[in-house]
Amino acid sequence: MPRFPRFATTRLLYSLHASKTTPSPSPSSSSLLLGSFHLRQFSAGNNLARAKDDKDVWWTEVMAKLRNIGISAHIDSGKTTLTERILYYTGKIHEIHEVRGRDGVGAKMDSMDLEREKGITIQSAATYCTWNGYQINIIDTPGHVDFTIEVERALRVLDGAILVLCSVGGVQSQSITVDRQMKRYEVPRIAFINKLDRMGADPWKVLNQMRSKLRHHAAALQLPIGLEDDFKGLIDLVQLKALYFHGSSGQEIVIEDIPSDMEVLVAEKRRELIEIVSEVDDQLAEAFLEDVPITSTDLEEAIRRATIARKFIPVFMGSAFKNKGVQPLLNGVLGYLPCPTEVSNHALDQTRDEEKVILGGTPDGPLVALAFKLEEGRFGQLTFLRIYEGVIRKGDFIFNINTGKKLKVPRLVRMHSDEMEDIQEAHAGQIVAVFGVDCASGDTFTDGSVKYTMTSMNVPEPVMSLAVQPVSKDSGGQFSKALNRFQKEDPTFRVGLDPESGQTIISGMGELHLEVYVERIRREYKVDATVGKPRVNFRETVTQRADFDYLHKKQSGGQGQYGRVTGFIEPLPAGSMTKFEFENSIVGQAIPSNFIPAIEKGFKEAANSGSLIGHPVENVRIVLTDGASHAVDSSELAFKLAAIYAFRKCYTVAKPVILEPVMLVELKVPTEFQGTVAGDINKRKGVIIGNDQEGDDSVITAQVPLNNMFGYSTSLRSMTQGKGEFTMEYKEHSPVSHDVQAQLVNNYKGPNATE
Repeated sequence: MPRFPRFATTRLLYSLHASKTTPSPSPSSSSLLLGSFHLRQFSAGNNLARAKDDKDVWWTEVMAKLRNIGISAHIDSGKTTLTERILYYTGKIHEIHEVRGRDGVGAKMDSMDLEREKGITIQSAATYCTWNGYQINIIDTPGHVDFTIEVERALRVLDGAILVLCSVGGVQSQSITVDRQMKRYEVPRIAFINKLDRMGADPWKVLNQMRSKLRHHAAALQLPIGLEDDFKGLIDLVQLKALYFHGSSGQEIVIEDIPSDMEVLVAEKRRELIEIVSEVDDQLAEAFLEDVPITSTDLEEAIRRATIARKFIPVFMGSAFKNKGVQPLLNGVLGYLPCPTEVSNHALDQTRDEEKVILGGTPDGPLVALAFKLEEGRFGQLTFLRIYEGVIRKGDFIFNINTGKKLKVPRLVRMHSDEMEDIQEAHAGQIVAVFGVDCASGDTFTDGSVKYTMTSMNVPEPVMSLAVQPVSKDSGGQFSKALNRFQKEDPTFRVGLDPESGQTIISGMGELHLEVYVERIRREYKVDATVGKPRVNFRETVTQRADFDYLHKKQSGGQGQYGRVTGFIEPLPAGSMTKFEFENSIVGQAIPSNFIPAIEKGFKEAANSGSLIGHPVENVRIVLTDGASHAVDSSELAFKLAAIYAFRKCYTVAKPVILEPVMLVELKVPTEFQGTVAGDINKRKGVIIGNDQEGDDSVITAQVPLNNMFGYSTSLRSMTQGKGEFTMEYKEHSPVSHDVQAQLVNNYKGPNATE
């Protein structure tokens, strides 16, 4: 009986809520309001349809007032400082701490010591805030290519992004990398030119670089009033008002008329903004061509349409450190970046061979959520989820599609960097965290009614390996605990055992990637580890067709072994999706069909270790054309061994070659060092494929074998007096030269021959 008053309360709450024109629901009331939907379903028949419509309207309004954004930038562009100001102005924190402040507290979003020291984001941090009745989830995304999978998952979770650029440094190498990743994942974005108070600030230079280097269709929405030490405020080119930021932390915004000495420049820049937007928006173009006066509302709507369609990038300006321009940027996030329902997200249907399915993005559909990040917290594993569709509640049963396990949600929280707030439920578009759910990063959860995954199961292959072992034998338990946890968090991090030396081998996406993990083992698990020389993950392949005809026969009393396999091996065509292909072309029953899987298993096993340097053989196709069996002596083992020996025998005839990982390297060096750097690239057997001039800098693009890139950052610094910088990402595996192949084979055969 006590349930009736609650029923009445929730109905009343819902009625009050529905009657408001612009609701701004608080997180605490959302669960009550959600409950009322289910209760309204039981009202009288003629109210049912109306309740359903009300419900749809309510969801539309809630989703429209939600933003999931990321803040990305080159190192030292003021990204963390900007996030700190956003959290302060939205009331999430009550005092500002600087990134390298004297008080020693540090910025809120830098929760890992290693991140503070290296000045890079290693893990995505998540927080949320409220601004003008809108909820904004902020994810701090890593920009480094070594953390590819972390970048991929973070960008997968975002609906929009802020690209922060320094008004002095402009578009730098990491800005280009981050922007390229945003383009790849089709993330709509706005730009923020920061540090207008610095000596040498030039926002118009940065805007031109955005157009030339990043190929952005961009225009300024604001005009600075003064620069460097004279930077006083901003002029809003849409509303045509001057904004000044007063108070100790810039919290008071004073709106005034445009200074008379700037009216001509403002008119010119506003016309430029309208022209650029009208190039990509038909409605604004019509008004512009017909010389119809364009109102602020018309311009705002056109900018929003063009930004969400990824045809235009609005540019905001300010100085986060001097507390100027952050609030208008937040208004820009609400006004121009999409809400979750305006972005099309797709899932892969595992029941239909990973066919793409467009998700509605509403709370009405079946639950679909992605675990995009794992953290080891005080209370066990903390899993960050982005909910794409449906509703998740505390105590619900959910299914992990990747493992097939059914799990219960014991605790649901909302994160603020490393602090948390308990909630009862969350709906589509939100980012939450759950405790006590055993899963890996990138796993997809549903309510069991659908079998969707949010990301493909294909994970890039590691390109580099290191041998590691704990210094003290007593710390073996902690060491293996650390490796197991990191493997779960990061699918590109692999752990294996060297069968010859018995050493633990860790593999990853690059030098920095592995260095960070070795350092985290030392800090988080207090285990000192010795590290061997980095090793490159080579591959082998065949270059021509070779026939095999092998008979495996063994008679030693009792049942013998008998199996004969005939066929050929050949290289797969270039661009083939599979790395190993087995085809049974036997006509008739020369080999009984129950032995065919054993033959395939034998060939696969043989391909795991090529005879040149013992690395896996890729891009090979094996065709079985004939064979023979014995009524008594043939067995699965006999045919498996026949396949292994047949592969080894014909492998040398197929002219095998060694493949090595080749990296795409982008260098930015002052022009006076261009010759030295290019010569060094040639020495490392690199191929220079591009050389552009950017002001006083040369930008060199080259393809260099990874084996020749160890310790390159130190060499580059010494060649360029510390002024050069480079980014590197995996491109492909390609054949090594004959002399390198001979050297690698000799190095491999040397120790093996003496054993």
